[in-house]
Amino acid sequence: MFEFDQYLGFLAFLTILTIGFWLMIFLLTFVIPYWLFGNLMEFLNEKRKQKNDQK
Repeated sequence: MFEFDQYLGFLAFLTILTIGFWLMIFLLTFVIPYWLFGNLMEFLNEKRKQKNDQK
């Protein structure tokens, strides 16, 4: 059977695993698409501004 320190280690492992899992889900579903979409919009606005400045 588990001793108390092994039980605490197992709980720490599960906590770290769960936090890592939800962080990965959050990054893949919100942060990375938001970052990519923002960079794309900024790139397109800069190209549009350069095109208008040349005329």
